[in-house]
Amino acid sequence: MTDDRVPYLARLPVAASAALISAGSELRYPARTVLLMKGEPSSHVLLVLEGWLKVTDGAPGGHEALLALRGPGDIIGESAALEDTTRSASVTTLEPVRAVVISSDRFKAFLDAHPIAARQLMAVLTDRMRAGDRKRLELAACSVKERLARLLLELAQYHGAPVPEGVLVRVPLTQQELAGAVGASRESVTRLLGELRERGYVTTHRQALVVVRPEMLRRIGGSA
Repeated sequence: MTDDRVPYLARLPVAASAALISAGSELRYPARTVLLMKGEPSSHVLLVLEGWLKVTDGAPGGHEALLALRGPGDIIGESAALEDTTRSASVTTLEPVRAVVISSDRFKAFLDAHPIAARQLMAVLTDRMRAGDRKRLELAACSVKERLARLLLELAQYHGAPVPEGVLVRVPLTQQELAGAVGASRESVTRLLGELRERGYVTTHRQALVVVRPEMLRRIGGSA
């Protein structure tokens, strides 16, 4: 079943994918670079070809809420570009990123010329809204420990690589970013990660995390 993890580019026919890529200019960005800033005017969209980025917004207490991760094949900044509004969130690279920058006018022209691409864009937006609803429900219904366990399982499933210890999470997230993803303080997440390490469920290194016992995280998170 299609969901928000299926990137936009993967939903398009080959011809439409090629047309979209050729509509802009390819650029490279180093890690930890802010590409889009909340509140700034919209003039373009980004089509990610390589690397991962985070979508963030300010949260009460001055914390940064991590709203989503975007990676290869994802389109970013499309809503503001289509509606000619300011950016609703900030986007920052987590690692070196290669992306195509497409002006708003050229992106709109591409959608006019490729109706199937316009329909798939609406599907992407709908899936992202549903994912946001699921996250808000999880924030309200689950403890921080449960939310963290579920997040680590999700990262291992969709961003993991097998290693001798278990599954390495390939997206380089800091403990502050993990905290922002589960709506908790960095101190709480640091303490909970320490507990998971002591039990042998995960191992952590500098911006590297390995899920060793996913079955135990499932038990904590209450997910099958």
